[in-house]
Amino acid sequence: MTAAGGRIVFVSGLSGSGRSTAMAALEDLGFYCVDNLPAQLTIQFLDLCTKANPPIEKIALAVDCREETFSRLIPSVVSELREQGVRVEVLFLDCADETVARRYRETRRVHPMSPSGSVEEGIARERRQLVDLASIADVEIETTSMNVHELKKAIGQQVVGTKPKAIVNLISFGFRYGTPDSVESLFDLRCLPNPYFEEELRDGSGLDAEVADYVLKSEAGSAFLERIVDFLAFVLPLYDQEGKAYLTVGLGCTGGRHRSVALVAAVAARLRERGREVNVEHRDVESKA
Repeated sequence: MTAAGGRIVFVSGLSGSGRSTAMAALEDLGFYCVDNLPAQLTIQFLDLCTKANPPIEKIALAVDCREETFSRLIPSVVSELREQGVRVEVLFLDCADETVARRYRETRRVHPMSPSGSVEEGIARERRQLVDLASIADVEIETTSMNVHELKKAIGQQVVGTKPKAIVNLISFGFRYGTPDSVESLFDLRCLPNPYFEEELRDGSGLDAEVADYVLKSEAGSAFLERIVDFLAFVLPLYDQEGKAYLTVGLGCTGGRHRSVALVAAVAARLRERGREVNVEHRDVESKA
């Protein structure tokens, strides 16, 4: 059904208790997430995951009790998977009835278990149908008093045992070509010594050792690097604490070819040394206009 050594998390619970947030958190943790998969396709889907190249070994399936067949099948599916050596967990989200009702009224949504009745009737009907699922849950999370960030944090702690760290996206760019839309923190490097005015360095980029040394070994460049790294060392644990999946940082110079490229490469190296996952994009390094 799926490769031994794989891992499957079934996510269930009351509608309005945070299933969508839980699935988003699992996706951030590297799980292949599927919502509302028809019961008849579940076994076939898991087989296909085994045959994928490479095999998909971390899977999260959201269980909607509107699929009564699916919810009835889960105990036997869980048992069969465990017999095959697959690590299976059933995650159940619970929430106080009045909180669920308030959330539905605030969003003006119809409860899926009571499309033509009251929200309270839908909650009561759903609770009755979820009794068997709740009884086999490995982990139950009470979400009544949780916000989105707290729930994501709880999912990370329950599923991987630690708080997931925010991924850092570093973008070098040239102000001449505009500021990247995705940037959340921005540093202007146009105050640093500019290799463009050195004839032997002009045609190079911040990826060349000579250009990088010119920028980073200057007094201003060295100090700027240290302060950016110190700033990120301070704020990143705060982003981790809030359950933020990533932070996008832009470092810009005039043309995006020399100073910003050198600083981004240096900052990325420092952060990776500290165990942080970093993505790097040199947006304008090839632009010479």
